[in-house]
Amino acid sequence: MANEKLGIVGKKLGMTQLFDASGAVRGVTVIEVTANTILQIKTTAGKDGYNAVQVGWGERKESRVTKAERGHFAKAGAPLATVVREFRVDAATAAGLEVGKQLTISDFFKEGQRIDVQGVSKGRGFAGVMKRHNFSGFHASHGVHEYYRHGGSIGTRLTPGMTMSGMKMPGHMGDAKLTVQNAKIEKIDVERNLIYLRGGVPGGDNAVLALRPAVKA
Repeated sequence: MANEKLGIVGKKLGMTQLFDASGAVRGVTVIEVTANTILQIKTTAGKDGYNAVQVGWGERKESRVTKAERGHFAKAGAPLATVVREFRVDAATAAGLEVGKQLTISDFFKEGQRIDVQGVSKGRGFAGVMKRHNFSGFHASHGVHEYYRHGGSIGTRLTPGMTMSGMKMPGHMGDAKLTVQNAKIEKIDVERNLIYLRGGVPGGDNAVLALRPAVKA
């Protein structure tokens, strides 16, 4: 886990455009990153047996929080968080932090930096092989009928016949955890807690995202 780094949680607001010094337009995703509160620090020396930092983001109504959760947040002196996320870190990083500390954009990122963004992609429902796996489909001539968008044979010539594990077939598409690596920060608005990130990221508007310094930069 040596490459794991402490990150921060934010919310996708949508996409817009920025112009660079040469006048070229850049499509960017706008991410709002309000303060994250450290709720818990786990270490190999403790009962957890590994190094990690747990952070909370957002606020919830007290009526929507269990008694155990209220006690956990109160112990850290933190608001009732909407999202609780854990980041695996090294021992040195864990030792330099304390419970209750507020983490902000300026603690992590700067313009031009490369980061990794993790989120849940948009759910597309049940989809066929052409949409889900980019199959080309069958010919639209030469006697082909009723099989234009089918996946073709799914069996084998072995005995007994069987479908191989992992065969690309129709099924539920999207709604999966995805990570965009090495995305470039085009602009940071510290006053408004906004990050302008080149390109797209998983999820729709208001999707919750986890951001951290790129592990493969």
